[in-house]
Amino acid sequence: MSIDEVAVARPGRSVDRSPTLVAGGVLGVVAALVTVQLLASAQGFQGPLESLVRDYVLTPKSASVPWAGLALAMVGLTSRQRIVALSAAAGIDVSVAAVRYAAGGPLTVGNGATWVLTAVGVYAAVRWTGEQRRSALKGVALGALLILATKFGDAWLQITIMAGPMVLDEYAQLADHALGNPSWHMGQLVDALGSVGYGVLHWVYIELPVAAIAVAIYQLRHGWPTHYLVRTFLMIGLVGPIFYLLFPVVGPIFAFGTDGEGFQAGNYWPNLVPTPDFTPAPMAFDEVTPRNCMPSLHTAWALALFIHSRGGTWWLRLGGTFWLVCTLTATLGFGYHYGVDLVAGAVLCLTIESALRDPERGWGWFRIRLVGGGTIALVVLLLSYRYLAVPMGRFPEVSGPIVIGVLAAVILGFYATFFAREDSALHRWGTVGSRPAVTAALEAPAR
Repeated sequence: MSIDEVAVARPGRSVDRSPTLVAGGVLGVVAALVTVQLLASAQGFQGPLESLVRDYVLTPKSASVPWAGLALAMVGLTSRQRIVALSAAAGIDVSVAAVRYAAGGPLTVGNGATWVLTAVGVYAAVRWTGEQRRSALKGVALGALLILATKFGDAWLQITIMAGPMVLDEYAQLADHALGNPSWHMGQLVDALGSVGYGVLHWVYIELPVAAIAVAIYQLRHGWPTHYLVRTFLMIGLVGPIFYLLFPVVGPIFAFGTDGEGFQAGNYWPNLVPTPDFTPAPMAFDEVTPRNCMPSLHTAWALALFIHSRGGTWWLRLGGTFWLVCTLTATLGFGYHYGVDLVAGAVLCLTIESALRDPERGWGWFRIRLVGGGTIALVVLLLSYRYLAVPMGRFPEVSGPIVIGVLAAVILGFYATFFAREDSALHRWGTVGSRPAVTAALEAPAR
């Protein structure tokens, strides 16, 4: 008899702590939202709860996020229930949008999705029982978390401005010499692509949550696996913004371009790479630009999407690759990030994914070394950007390969731990089975 069987055979030895964890999580989310809302009200900017109220009765801040949350909640419903819920949300949205537009407001949607998401949660909690109730509430919770995370994130950007009146862009830009100032070169490339190329990149950049929901729905189409993209997305959004307070950076288009509105160090981006300044100093900046560059969370999220799309069909893998390439191009080409931001964002993603992936394998040395090594790598990178920016800028031929080498080491460790065995099996079996089938076969013994 296995250890797991012994545990099952001895009732009372294991305690289901799920209700306690769920209750604790809900209380934590509510406490965070209330705290940030109180701070927002005191400082005069829109808080998460105020923004949520607008989604219900006024003009939603985003048209796509409420629908992305509702789409995620549909995973926990039957086909008939999905049709009813989506039809109701669409009908409400059309009606509310028509009234708003007739009254002189903007033509946008989102109210219906928010109302129906709430209604499904309430109805499931009150009327359904058993597995139907559990699955529906899990889907609603994930959809609601996605929406609340964006509300919290918007408010957090205002907090970064309050906490970081001085920005460290001169350090980041000097360190970026080690990578050849990629933002300047990508900025010129985006200009050469014209309005169509810019439009595609901009749409990909702002609709990253929608792409993530598409991958997540594919992963959840047959039930609830032990790990899926939304878990990584939410964790990146929870951990990443903390670094904004430690390393406030506004990005090259603001600190070195015309969007700085008089606070910039000069009008360099994207056509002129500034001469290295080996006496960097913190810069005072405005009270409207978020300090949300280091690390690049768009890079982290796009890389997570790419990783999770690897287990899907060919079109999902192609879409994940397309979204990653376009997101990296946009983050640099729009002047929102330096190359060093992207490296830090990639390391953050792989570290968090290493902590969450394949939970059935437990916390052996394989996971400890990945998470610990990734954490150390991220801390070393950030400290280097801040305190070793001068030698990095003076000796790019040495510091550049070191930065790329750190990223490569984290990538290789992650690949060797989670993907090498699967890819080896695919190569060995050829076209006998699909990637999802091979993955399932490899994971079966561990479960």
